Amino acid sequence: MAGMNDVSIPVCEDKSEEQHVQVSVEKEVDYSQRGQWLRAAVLGATDGLVSVASLMMGVGAVKEDVKAMILTGFAGLVAGACSMAIGEFVSVYSQRDVEVAQMKRVKGILGNDEESEKEALPNPFQAAVASALAFMLGAMMPLLSAAFIVDHKVRLGVVVAMVSLGLVVFGWIGAILGRTRVAKSCFRILVGGWMAMAITFGLTRWIGSTGL
Repeated sequence: MAGMNDVSIPVCEDKSEEQHVQVSVEKEVDYSQRGQWLRAAVLGATDGLVSVASLMMGVGAVKEDVKAMILTGFAGLVAGACSMAIGEFVSVYSQRDVEVAQMKRVKGILGNDEESEKEALPNPFQAAVASALAFMLGAMMPLLSAAFIVDHKVRLGVVVAMVSLGLVVFGWIGAILGRTRVAKSCFRILVGGWMAMAITFGLTRWIGSTGL
């Protein structure tokens, strides 16, 4: 009888565990967003490094004047940074519009707080500035490496060496952020950068030799 009279009374669980899970999810989302920003910054810096270095190598294929290489690289830096900023602004703003429209639809159905959710939306202005700065950072490496070297052949070799070093560093950072094999990532990005510089150098030298 005593066993039959035992009644199990449900006890409200402590909400601390639920709050802990919620905080953990928020931290995970925050770290995920940071990872996306870092990956975008690495891609922007790599783009600036390879594109400006390729421009300088192309000019160096037909002209030995250091001023021509520096001016070409600087023009590529400014144009590339503006292009990256505008492209990132338009892309992120379009993504923001889609997410705002989705939140409005969800609010109409569930009645969620739209204002609090807007704080988590990507900022197109911040994305544009970050993309431009990352591009400029990468583009400065070949510019600085060539600025103080008079000998033409040595200048080209130093640019290739500095670009290779920068590509390895960016490949390593990208592998760490993406949790992939470092050697494979570095090799892939290094070969890609070499190909871009070699193709630009070769085609420009060929066109220059034809007298066009």
